Amino acid sequence: METPENTLAAYRSALESLDDTNMPRLFTQDALVFENGKAEGSFGNYLAHHLSPELKEFESFTFSNETIDISFIGETAIASETYTYTIVLKDGRIIERQGVATAVLVKRDESWKIAQYHSSSRTPKK
Repeated sequence: METPENTLAAYRSALESLDDTNMPRLFTQDALVFENGKAEGSFGNYLAHHLSPELKEFESFTFSNETIDISFIGETAIASETYTYTIVLKDGRIIERQGVATAVLVKRDESWKIAQYHSSSRTPKK
């Protein structure tokens, strides 16, 4: 049986592989996404208009120093994550960020799906 941690790890793994093909199966049909102070709308909208085009510009995307804390209310999981990530763009520029995310996951047919996802990041302090 899947766990909320597995679902969130699968999302990070898909980002790292720069492959958005299986991302929609990780989210509910009506999932909402918020990123860096912007309401992106549904995951489908976010994927089509933001994430997919962005991933095409990346040479690599690597997460590190991940922490995750999950609490449960029935068949709802509330997760908070911290991490750092490094993106290498195809033009050679490197982006390093310190990030946080919160997610609400719901259990559907023995699988945990992301119903709401909010992430933000900033340049790490030197």
